[in-house]
Amino acid sequence: MPALPLSRRRDPERPRLPRDVLVLGVVAFFVMVGFGVVIPVLPVYVATFGVGYVEVGAVVSAFALMRFVTSPFCGRLIDWVGERVLLAVGIGIVALSSGLVGIAQSYVEVLMLRGIGGIGSAMFTVSAMTLLLGSTPSTQRGRAVGFYQGGFLLGGMAGPAIGGVLASISLTAPFFFYAGTLAIAGLVGVLLLQPKSRDVAASAPVDVVPFRVVLRDTRFRVAVLASFANGWTSLGVRSALIPVLVVDVLLGEPAWTGIAFAIAAVAQTLALAPAGKFVDTVGRRPAILGAYAVASLTILGISFAPNMIVLTVLLAVYGVAAAFMGTAPAASVGDATAGSKGGRPVAVFSMASDLGAIIGPLVAGWLVDTGSFPLAFGLAAVFLAATSLFALRMPAEPRTAGDQA
Repeated sequence: MPALPLSRRRDPERPRLPRDVLVLGVVAFFVMVGFGVVIPVLPVYVATFGVGYVEVGAVVSAFALMRFVTSPFCGRLIDWVGERVLLAVGIGIVALSSGLVGIAQSYVEVLMLRGIGGIGSAMFTVSAMTLLLGSTPSTQRGRAVGFYQGGFLLGGMAGPAIGGVLASISLTAPFFFYAGTLAIAGLVGVLLLQPKSRDVAASAPVDVVPFRVVLRDTRFRVAVLASFANGWTSLGVRSALIPVLVVDVLLGEPAWTGIAFAIAAVAQTLALAPAGKFVDTVGRRPAILGAYAVASLTILGISFAPNMIVLTVLLAVYGVAAAFMGTAPAASVGDATAGSKGGRPVAVFSMASDLGAIIGPLVAGWLVDTGSFPLAFGLAAVFLAATSLFALRMPAEPRTAGDQA
């Protein structure tokens, strides 16, 4: 009897995502619900201490800055205590610090507590992604990352709506709610993430690819550049400049920005599943090539949008591209490390995004002040286009982890 084609043999027995991936997706949802509740309220709450806009911005930056400073140490901590322990400790730190922000008596206390929260956030982010990539075979990493990010997106969409209701009750209520959702996330992780069996670990050890070897891998280098470009554009320029563009250039109401962002978030969420399947079946290289090229053209086009309808459509297109941009680079990191337990590559990958998010808004704001919106968005487009071009150097076919470019 002739053998069935490979695609027909695989489809009926398509493996489900590992249990840890499903649990991490639930954890991500609860983490992001709380984060989404706090972010819109935080600047208003900080202003009640009688400080200026610079001090308000410092509180927001303190969280990102401490994430960046802490990330290099997370890989070593994972080697010492393991991903699951570090994940639980990180969530616990963010939960405790967030609850204490709600009862803070001074601006300095809020600033310090948000910085401490950034430390815990770095622990959670690096350990969760290391665990996700390490527990997933290469043929499922795109789907796994997409599911994990889906939890963040859904939580991010639900959070601001809940935050608006809580803020009408009290400006401190969102911080206590955030602490509660983090406590739930931590419990879910502790109770449902599968503990490592020493017998299994002893019988089937996983080699850690040396970090110096990972650094020479083109797949990892492309992923780090992609992470930086994504942080600069999506987390930095997009969030910092588009609200100003809507009000100052398009003469729209601030609420229109929220509507446009919500539509873009829905588009990104709907695209996650197809993106994950594309990354796993067609490949990381074509996903990065196409998505970052589309994102580059789209982000540049946003600066020339003549009205809110065009701007919203462009943001939705960018959202679809972002689904691929968030999935393919992370899967490439997993490929470069062969799913090993080394946490340093994931820490560097996370740091690249944080660095872009910290520097991006500052440089973009300066470019708008001294030049124009197209100039600021154009620089972001350059980073995205550079990532797409650099992806041409990635191997077209799978190869052994650690192979040099």
